[in-house]
Amino acid sequence: MTMDLSGVAVRATTEEDWEILKTIRLAALQDSPGAFGLSYATAAAYSEQQWRERASHGTQPEFLLAIDQGRAVGLIGDTVRPMQECNLIAMWVDPKCRGRGVAGRLVDAIKTRAIERGYRRVVLRVSPDNARAANLYRRHGFVFLPEWEPLASQPGLKVQKMEWLAGD
Repeated sequence: MTMDLSGVAVRATTEEDWEILKTIRLAALQDSPGAFGLSYATAAAYSEQQWRERASHGTQPEFLLAIDQGRAVGLIGDTVRPMQECNLIAMWVDPKCRGRGVAGRLVDAIKTRAIERGYRRVVLRVSPDNARAANLYRRHGFVFLPEWEPLASQPGLKVQKMEWLAGD
C-alpha cells in the first residue's frame, strides 16, 4: 500500500503558531499522558507568552509541525541536552492520521536537522511498553540502550533511552 504524503508539510513553528502549538500539544497530552515528560495540567496552565516563546525558534525545545490540508496533524520537538546530544521529544500524531507515514516524516525531519547542526547522534526516551512508538523508532534506525530513567510527569513510569547514529 502506498501512502500519499504529498499534502503533508513538515515545518518549524514560529511565534505566530503559538495557538496551533498549544492546541496540538494539549491534544497530545490528553491522548497519551504516559508518553510525555510534561503533564496536561502543567501545559494547560502556560500563559499566552509562554506558548509564544515555545513556538518561536531560538528557545529550547524547538518544535516542528506536520500540516495536512491546513491543519496540524503531528508534532515533534528537539532540544540539545548538556551532553551535546540532540534529543528527540514530544513526538505525536493525531490518531486519525496514524498509519499514513506522518510520524516517519517527523522523525526524518529531526534526524536531518541534527545532521545539519553538526550532530551525528539523536537520542530519545520511550517506554518499551509503547510498542507502536518503539517499533517506529526501530524502523528509523534507533536502538535501545541499557539506560533507564523515571518519566518526569509520572515518576513511577520508567522510560528507556534509544539512539540513532548518522551513517558515515
